[in-house]
Amino acid sequence: MSTDPAAFGTVSPADFQDDLFGRPRHPRNPISHAQIEIALSRSVAGVAVVFALQALPLMLVQLESRKPGSAVPIGIALGLSILVFVVATLVRRGIRTTAGIVAACYLIALMVWPLVMRDPTVVLDSKPWLWYLCTVATSCAAIAFPLLWAIIYTVVTPVVFGLLRGLPSGGKAESLLAVLDTCYAMLLGGVVLIIIYVLRDATDKVDTAQSNALAKYAVAVRHHATEVERVEVDSIVHDSVLATLLSAAGVRNSKGAELAAAMARSAIIRLQEASGERTLDDATTDVTRLVARLRGTAADTGVFTVAELGVDGLSIPEFVAEALYAASVQAMVNSVQHAGPAQTRSLTICGNDQSGCRIEISDTGRGFDPTSVASARLGVRVSIRDRIASVGGVAVVNSRPGQGTTVVISWPRAAVSAVSESETDSGSDAETQAAPAPVAHAVTSADADRAGDR
Repeated sequence: MSTDPAAFGTVSPADFQDDLFGRPRHPRNPISHAQIEIALSRSVAGVAVVFALQALPLMLVQLESRKPGSAVPIGIALGLSILVFVVATLVRRGIRTTAGIVAACYLIALMVWPLVMRDPTVVLDSKPWLWYLCTVATSCAAIAFPLLWAIIYTVVTPVVFGLLRGLPSGGKAESLLAVLDTCYAMLLGGVVLIIIYVLRDATDKVDTAQSNALAKYAVAVRHHATEVERVEVDSIVHDSVLATLLSAAGVRNSKGAELAAAMARSAIIRLQEASGERTLDDATTDVTRLVARLRGTAADTGVFTVAELGVDGLSIPEFVAEALYAASVQAMVNSVQHAGPAQTRSLTICGNDQSGCRIEISDTGRGFDPTSVASARLGVRVSIRDRIASVGGVAVVNSRPGQGTTVVISWPRAAVSAVSESETDSGSDAETQAAPAPVAHAVTSADADRAGDR
């Protein structure tokens, strides 16, 4: 028996229950660095398209004052680089590379602007159309470059544009206006740069915290799997080996010999199954199949009758069915071995409000006091209570000397059953005094240690 947790994800309590013995699901919508990068790049791409369309009419107007042989290729190159960047954000490939190309093309276009004018001494009647793409270029630089180089680009590019504004080819703006344009472009680019890097840093921290949490969760699942495996091994030793030996030692008649032989065969099968791997998938089984197995075991004892109520169409996980079957068999074996003569012995299985099932094993035998059983005995504590608890159920023993015994097994555990051990213990005495009928005694950890092989 082994459990090997692989990649773990952020799961809800329901997911944890579903995949307790399997591989936990990966996070469905994690906040990750990669997703933030996609969101940022697509936002910049959308802004780039809007600003490029805004600059296009002015670019066509200003072509008259520029050399077509060089101005047109520069405009086409810058437009194509923006288009390729937009496509890259959609296909999620080469985003940083294409963003860097946009930033480089824009800076080159700024530097060669005066060189492609027909007459560099003629004053341009408006701002160069490159003004509309300045923020796009600094945003692309923030996406493409490391922080230091992105800062340098965000400072240098607006300065170059400010110098250009003071030239005739840039509109020969006054110094104050050129400085204001420079500061505006620099501040806007700086804000975008800060937003991008703050979001990147935040998502890096989220990813790190998530990885640490998943690692801790993996350790917790391994520890839980180890504990479940320990319970399984203990219960196999008790149910299949120790119980068989005790039954064989106490044989007094042919019926006892048949029961001992049947228990021995079951022990061999269970030991062979235990050497294999635990089922790790989400396979389910019909409750009717569980009923059929319990009927067969009850028939082997020759003293138990089985009744089923409303189980048609119900299905439960296979590992839960195995636990319910083994615990029910142990309860029947306990009754045969320890309850003495009894007028009736019965097993009833029915559905419950949690889309699970409820199994009741009862007899009219001698009964017992759960608090008086030696702690070294393992029947109730390991073979029934711990086994059912390990799959999310609960087992309760109702018994009193001279008034028979009833073992109630429920899966899954109902909310009202999740009482604290202190509350259960403190309430048992009051129940004993108030009820003349057999007392319902919930098997807590302390009681189970005393309630061993009953």
